[in-house]
Amino acid sequence: MKTRGERKASARQKDIMELKGSVKIGAAAGAAGITVKMARHYEATGLLPPADRDEGGSRLFTRADIHTLRFVGRGRSLGFSLSAIRKLLSLWQDAHRSNTDTLHLAETHMADLLHKQSELATMIGTLQELINACAGDGRPDCPILDDLAEPLPVAPEPAD
Repeated sequence: MKTRGERKASARQKDIMELKGSVKIGAAAGAAGITVKMARHYEATGLLPPADRDEGGSRLFTRADIHTLRFVGRGRSLGFSLSAIRKLLSLWQDAHRSNTDTLHLAETHMADLLHKQSELATMIGTLQELINACAGDGRPDCPILDDLAEPLPVAPEPAD
């Protein structure tokens, strides 16, 4: 049995496959699973070519545009920067690409995420220690505030 989200995604995919001609930004964003604001942003930053406009000035998106919006949205959901997504888009659109380039981008991003995860784990550990040290009994003394008031630790100088 499909979840509600899976049914909506399947419906969006079906809508795209049946699309003939162009659709306005709201329909394109919905079909791609992103917000209208993000579709505008991706166009403004050049991740998507400028959309054609109808007589009233509304943006018109093609099936190819929607696939690109979905690609960008999926990349963002995995935490890729817009710069990395620009490179991934270039690779995606290049029939003579090398998957080595794509792999390198993904591995670099994974390393960055693992570094951030390590930093978050350290912050969580420190906060847990501070929370455990706080009696929370309404008195004015507070080890959490005392710790925040301490100077930041100085990183050691690299050895020559």
